[in-house]
Amino acid sequence: MLKSHRTEEENFYINCRAAYLAVFKSSLSNITSREQLCHVLQQAGHNPSQKLLNKYWTPRTKRLNFDDFCEIMQKEKPTEHGEILRVFTKLDINGDGFISHKELHKVLTTSGEKMTDEEVNEIFSSFDINKDGKLDYPEFCRMLESTAEQCQAAAQEKLEADAKLKRQNFGNQSDNSPKTTTPPHQESLQKGEPDAALLRRDSRSSSRPSSARSRRSSISMAITMAAASTRSAKLLEPKSLQEWHHSHLKGCFFLEEDGTIVSLQYRLHISQTTTVYLTIQPLNLSQTPDKPSPWMSVDTALLVLTSNEGKEDSNVVCVTELRDKEKCVWKGELSEGTYILLPLSTGCRLVRSRKPELTAAELVYRNQDSGELELTKEFRAALSTIFDVIDLDGNDLLSLEEYNLFEERTSGEKCDEDAWAVCKENFDTKKNMLTRQGFLELNLMEANDREGDPRDLWITLEAMGFNRALDMVEACPFIIDVHCEDVKPILQAVNLESAARTLNTALQRSVISRGEARPIKGQDGVTVYTYRGESRISSVIANKSNQRVVVQVNNEQSRNCVNSRGLSVFAVEVPARTKIVCQHVMPLNEKQEWIYSCLESIVS
Repeated sequence: MLKSHRTEEENFYINCRAAYLAVFKSSLSNITSREQLCHVLQQAGHNPSQKLLNKYWTPRTKRLNFDDFCEIMQKEKPTEHGEILRVFTKLDINGDGFISHKELHKVLTTSGEKMTDEEVNEIFSSFDINKDGKLDYPEFCRMLESTAEQCQAAAQEKLEADAKLKRQNFGNQSDNSPKTTTPPHQESLQKGEPDAALLRRDSRSSSRPSSARSRRSSISMAITMAAASTRSAKLLEPKSLQEWHHSHLKGCFFLEEDGTIVSLQYRLHISQTTTVYLTIQPLNLSQTPDKPSPWMSVDTALLVLTSNEGKEDSNVVCVTELRDKEKCVWKGELSEGTYILLPLSTGCRLVRSRKPELTAAELVYRNQDSGELELTKEFRAALSTIFDVIDLDGNDLLSLEEYNLFEERTSGEKCDEDAWAVCKENFDTKKNMLTRQGFLELNLMEANDREGDPRDLWITLEAMGFNRALDMVEACPFIIDVHCEDVKPILQAVNLESAARTLNTALQRSVISRGEARPIKGQDGVTVYTYRGESRISSVIANKSNQRVVVQVNNEQSRNCVNSRGLSVFAVEVPARTKIVCQHVMPLNEKQEWIYSCLESIVS
């Protein structure tokens, strides 16, 4: 397929893929450093400034995957006039409005990947159009634009020339990701150099390859889903529910830097066979009735698994599928025994939304009369929200176990009995538990310990999902209710982790057992399973063949939809004899009809 016949979106992903695979062996590899992010952006024809790198590689960032890179590329436009002028001014050492051969030579031969005298001479002579021995601003702009284009072309040529790279995937979906490799010239890339580094990239080839993909076979599916307001409830709350035995606990979904979702897991014990009414829903913490909490539209669900010793071998007993507004419900009979409850959010509506350009709110101030540090009203409100999130049983007190969930989330450590005893001596407690006021006092003490320096306080807030404006944007508190008709259910919080493998295994089994199977013709052993639930559609790709396949997924014809990938076109690599959760799709606006239209194609 020639470039002229490809869509703009197809060209975008080919360029992204070429740039990524120019730096890494596989698009399953993660970006694990600021320098790697800088280099892969340069391979895509960008000249990333320190400000841009700081925007996407924060102190909390541990890794970014290929999907994150595509998202950055979608948001960041090519270098604009102001940025080019800044680089020009920086390289114009004597400030005369021109870049001399000497100035360019000094930059390109003394830092980063050092160029030879011959290479510098070739670059300079190519762009010194008027042959006056110096580059003016228009000449410099042409040099940058040409270098960016040639860098993109070189990356695409490498992709086209390597048959193995052509078969690799776009997305980051494997737990066994190949190790990243750093090209020799990147090893010398130092912090603060990206302005000049753009001038050093390999631009010896300017040929533009044809597409690295060719369609071999494909299948499509279209499903029209009614608006939520027109669906009749299939499951009514039992009339005598108030008389049933009841247990409840709160929890929270936290969105990590790498896109994974972390939440508490729970253990449910039932002492005899009984009818169970199980629900999960977002927890509204807003104090204003007509302004609910912003996370109330985030989808929540519960997977109930048998409590086997090996969690990955646990069987899915049931899934809360039916919806009543924000509440996700399951009703049925559970036998005597212990079960694992895994909260699930597809991630369709829980997306990273921090804005680095936001002005940071004030957290503490010094009282003019007493000279003592105090918490601002806004920070106190945020801490009160955090208290509500970690107060799992809702008794307005924090036990050591509940407080340790907060500590584990924010610092990775736990408070032992001795430290807890000291805590109870110094802060307001009740029944040997920390009150809301005591929790505020504890945070004020930490602020005083650091003499008002808010950096550690911000680490805590960001770990709990808050942005710089003190809005909780990357978290979704929820509440689980278990009603049993005949026996008191025992519900316990177990641990805080992503449980990604366990959830994936459970989701795969659930979708495959209940979904529609559609083999991809012309590709033996590759089947797409699509499950249509009450409020979401999920798909799994199963590859039973002895070779890996790359499946392109195209949702461009869908209407009023949002998916867990955040992209309308993407591709995943499915290793041999492996199953992968492909995507979850939900309505963007539940009050309107939505159409799921998906085309899955094998690409080479």
